[in-house]
Amino acid sequence: MALSDLDRLWEAAASRLERNGVEPRGVIVLEGLSREERHALAGLIGRRVDERARIDLAVVDARLRETGVALGLVAALTARRGALVDRPAARAAKAATRAELWSAIRAGLASAGLDGEPWVEAWLESIRPVLGRLGPGRAQSVATTAVRCVARLPSSSPGVGRTELASAVAGSSHALDDGSLLGALVLRAIASRLATPLPSSAAERRQLWAQGGVVSDEVSTTVLTLGLRPEGASCVARSVCERSDAGCEAHLTLRDLSRLDRLVPAGTPVSVCENPRVLEASMDAASRAAIVCTGGNPTVVVTTLLARLASNGAHLRYHGDFDWPGVAIANRVIGTFGSTAWRMGVADYEDALAAAGAGVVELLPLDGRPVAAVWDAELTASMERAGVAVHEEAVLDVLVADLL
Repeated sequence: MALSDLDRLWEAAASRLERNGVEPRGVIVLEGLSREERHALAGLIGRRVDERARIDLAVVDARLRETGVALGLVAALTARRGALVDRPAARAAKAATRAELWSAIRAGLASAGLDGEPWVEAWLESIRPVLGRLGPGRAQSVATTAVRCVARLPSSSPGVGRTELASAVAGSSHALDDGSLLGALVLRAIASRLATPLPSSAAERRQLWAQGGVVSDEVSTTVLTLGLRPEGASCVARSVCERSDAGCEAHLTLRDLSRLDRLVPAGTPVSVCENPRVLEASMDAASRAAIVCTGGNPTVVVTTLLARLASNGAHLRYHGDFDWPGVAIANRVIGTFGSTAWRMGVADYEDALAAAGAGVVELLPLDGRPVAAVWDAELTASMERAGVAVHEEAVLDVLVADLL
């Protein structure tokens, strides 16, 4: 009996044993057996074998032990092919490792008081495939570090430096650099928290970090303003006042803000908008109103300015887009900085719908998950019923009239 005549038996038996938890049980079926294979199998199991044979592995195990060829089927296969893999045990171990990983992640979130946040489940789903490509130890290490980073993300002004955050949490100032795995996981958390798409370019990543309250530097991002009159004789204060006197916009960096004292006299009304077009139209109309534009989700420089204005005693009022991201931004500005809603009530929304029905403006359908407006309990329901968005460009005339 040549060993090669039993090759098909050994391969089929090994495959079955690995599925069985390396237990010599079950039946395998071999078809199209040659004359040599039939004779070899008959000699092994002690009975006649046809071209199609059903082989009981328990019988093969017993025959190997009886004849002294090997200490059973497992020993014979191990000697011929190497150690068998207990696939059920391997799957169970892998599942246990995954469960341990996610248990550690959720424990970290709970410890940080984040487990009940509505965006957390979306973040966990987004990082699941990323962690699945890593080894168990690496996955748990980077995931738990990411949770600690996420727990330290600022919810409002002031922001935190990216290198400082990386050093404090991960022990390396470069741990959150572009291209790092930890940075990618934390950026996914910021995107989930802000309900915004993942960035696809370096500029978009920098912007998303800033929107999440993480500062890459103090000079690359700015806030668009009009009509601010900061006190003091510094060159920055003089420059801003001169531009306000001329009816021109001013782009302020974080470093600029750190060089300015009081930004406006107490009691000054400051209008906050989402879209730069509102500020531009106000300039065109020769308005001298104090205006701050968030440019979408407020970045660190925007929130820093709003916090400073609020501390100076300014009366902030906010207007944004009547869509779900716009409502979320309004919730953030109104809830964090004590702003009032500026033409953002249900009546204002429905007036815009009526204008659209008269052919004055064209509105786009609402997209995404509804967001409850904290300042008007009826607004969200009205928006859901209408199913259309009203962006600031559609109500420019009304806003500019207020600013004049």
